[in-house]
Amino acid sequence: MKFSENWLRTWINPALSSAELAHALTMAGLEVEALEPVAPAFNNVVVAEVLEVVKHPNADRLNVCQVNIGEAQPLTIVCGAPNVAVGVRVPCARIGAVLPGNFAIKQAKVRNVESFGMLCSARELGLAEESQGPLRQSSGQASTELRTGLWLLPADAPVGTSLRDYLELDDTLFTLKLTPNRSDCLSVAGVAREVAAIAGGKLNVVQAALVPSSLKETLSVKVAAAAACPLYCGRIVRGVNAAAATPAWMARRLERSGVRSINAVVDVTNYVMLELGQPMHAFDLAHLSGGIEVRYARTGEQLALLSGQTVELQDDMLVVADDARPLALAGIMGGAGSGVETATQDVFLESAFFAPDAIAGKARGLALSTDSSHRFERGVDFAATRMALERATHLLLEICGGQAGAITEVRGTLPAREPVLLRVSRVKRVLGISLDSAQIAALLQRLQFEFTANSPLPNPLPQAGEGAIAASVRHLSDEDFRVTPPSYRFDLALEADLIEELARIFGYDNIPAQPPLAAATMLLQTEMQRPLVRLRQIMVARDYQETVSYAFLDAQTEHDLCGNTAPVALQNPIASQLAVMRSSLLGGLAGALRINLVRKQPRVRLFETGACFTGAGYAQRERLAGLCYGSQFAEQWGAAGRNVDFYDVKADVEALFAPAVLSFVAATHPASHPGRSAQILLHGQAVGWIGELHPQWLQQYDIPQATVWFELDLGALTQATVPHAGEISMFPPVRRDLAVVVDESVAVQSLLDAMQAENAPNVAELALFDLYRGKGVEQGKKSLAFRVLLQDTQKTLTDVEIDQSIARLLAVLQQQGAQLRM
Repeated sequence: MKFSENWLRTWINPALSSAELAHALTMAGLEVEALEPVAPAFNNVVVAEVLEVVKHPNADRLNVCQVNIGEAQPLTIVCGAPNVAVGVRVPCARIGAVLPGNFAIKQAKVRNVESFGMLCSARELGLAEESQGPLRQSSGQASTELRTGLWLLPADAPVGTSLRDYLELDDTLFTLKLTPNRSDCLSVAGVAREVAAIAGGKLNVVQAALVPSSLKETLSVKVAAAAACPLYCGRIVRGVNAAAATPAWMARRLERSGVRSINAVVDVTNYVMLELGQPMHAFDLAHLSGGIEVRYARTGEQLALLSGQTVELQDDMLVVADDARPLALAGIMGGAGSGVETATQDVFLESAFFAPDAIAGKARGLALSTDSSHRFERGVDFAATRMALERATHLLLEICGGQAGAITEVRGTLPAREPVLLRVSRVKRVLGISLDSAQIAALLQRLQFEFTANSPLPNPLPQAGEGAIAASVRHLSDEDFRVTPPSYRFDLALEADLIEELARIFGYDNIPAQPPLAAATMLLQTEMQRPLVRLRQIMVARDYQETVSYAFLDAQTEHDLCGNTAPVALQNPIASQLAVMRSSLLGGLAGALRINLVRKQPRVRLFETGACFTGAGYAQRERLAGLCYGSQFAEQWGAAGRNVDFYDVKADVEALFAPAVLSFVAATHPASHPGRSAQILLHGQAVGWIGELHPQWLQQYDIPQATVWFELDLGALTQATVPHAGEISMFPPVRRDLAVVVDESVAVQSLLDAMQAENAPNVAELALFDLYRGKGVEQGKKSLAFRVLLQDTQKTLTDVEIDQSIARLLAVLQQQGAQLRM
């Protein structure tokens, strides 16, 4: 929401500077995103009239002008602008003026002719954009003059008046960053109402006088979609002059609010929308066929919009139609076929309340964003719908002339404003401060909320001074209030909403910061659970960086990387590429990798923790995933460079689960290279996946090198095994190596599992330390060498005991198809 401070101060003028007003609004929840001056700093520039123009005696391209600036004697000024002429009114910088860029105006001799000032262009005053607005329109000069010549002001510009005063250039533009629940502040009236509540002062409400009807003619209105349009008002206005010039004050306010001036009729409807928050529309009556009907679109209907876009209407889109065709997308944009042009003479003015649910999402679905839809989908004040029509009619007749007919109104069931219980005790409990009944009543009164109390209140109620609440005249007992939210506040439905309003107006700065008074108790932290922060520390220690991505992504990515043909779809996605919920963290990590690669990062190691969603019941599982790309180590002199591989990442996964022992079983995954993918097992249960991205996805997502990823069940990771102390042997260990030959198809893990299951006595450790294929080993076979450590805590092992244990292990290997290598 962008508006002029001068416009706001015509409604309410608190004793606050621009910066103080911005701070007060921000602290009350209406964040002021930007404060911008309308014009750069300059002074001593007045409106001047050119009385005489003669050629410079010593220069072909210069003129000597006699200029009236409202004083007894005209000034002699040398000017080189091509559009200077007798009778024009232009800005004149007097001697002593300082223009933007710290350019000082002095008396000067130009080719032996004294010049006592400077006639200015808009660019020289830093006002090129300002001059293209209302004054440019009313002057009727070519826009090229803004760049090549003087700024020609309207013929009625008062000579001698300060240009800053004439154009209201001592103004500031406020830009509010409103939250979606505060649609009531999408107008100058709404912001003024907030300022009155925050800072106090008299609110100068614009009185929309009833316009008497001078025409008996009306247009029939039928509302077929009564739930979507509970209130529709309209009236005919004949004999308007749509080509009339928009008043400079109105066009200036529109422009400073970011709205382009189009023609007088459209400008009036836009002005009322900005002033009162009620979007309006004007139809060219000559282009209507029959009466007006508010209904849902029918299959196959199309509408050419004012933006030039032709849209295919869906059956859930609300339209305003006549007897022949749709005229407008209700609450979004009008149609080109019935729009008002400068030749328009008769119009039908529309002011309606469309239910937010009927408008929400429709504009975005058509790639549109309009001021009307922005307001209607958040909720507008249905109590001001008719008043806005009266205000627009009054302005239209004043500017364009014409005769107005009677208002046609179709009213259905409007949103109910149910009273909300507000308890004084609850206020104290939530805010932590004591506000008695009188203080609460004063705050509600400032907010202009209707309320009733269970006990009599002091009369008069305590008043506010300088933004703070005055003390109540007497203490009242703890009583309840019943507060009826106003028609413009759709965000007030609960007691907590009202308490928030009290805190805003009381002032967050006025609520003392009190340390909590509570017994601090250390909570038990079982050793059977590892906190998530510990897992993050492990990942960071292994040179990973954490990333956070959206929980939703593109359906195609979900299908590619997860093989998910039925993802959890969003009913109202924020963007087409974020349409489904993720069933894996891999998609977000791949997107983060692409961002890093675009930014020329040669080495990327990322991890993320978050929820994943699967199934019709929306099952949610917490997971931890990681991804590695590029070299294993950062560039250095101490180690040879090589790219990260499967086993590097496998070591990272094992570090996360340590001291638990994992099993890795070859298995296929949609995201992984067919021969470089494994499922991770813990105690025989699947807890995750690890693999190298499939070459197809590397090519599709423009990833130039092999990338290794893993994803783990966070529940399995957070479970920890309590270590048990064991006796340290005083006797030396004995090492024996077993070298066996097996078929290529035999997995090493199966052999290790079989030997572990044998539980041979005195065996302390089993591990593979060598793999060999080549000379001396048959084709289709491989040689495996296992290290066996044996140790007893009570004695030194004898050769007999050692041989017995090794024999048992060898027998197990032979049962698995292994042969002792000789």
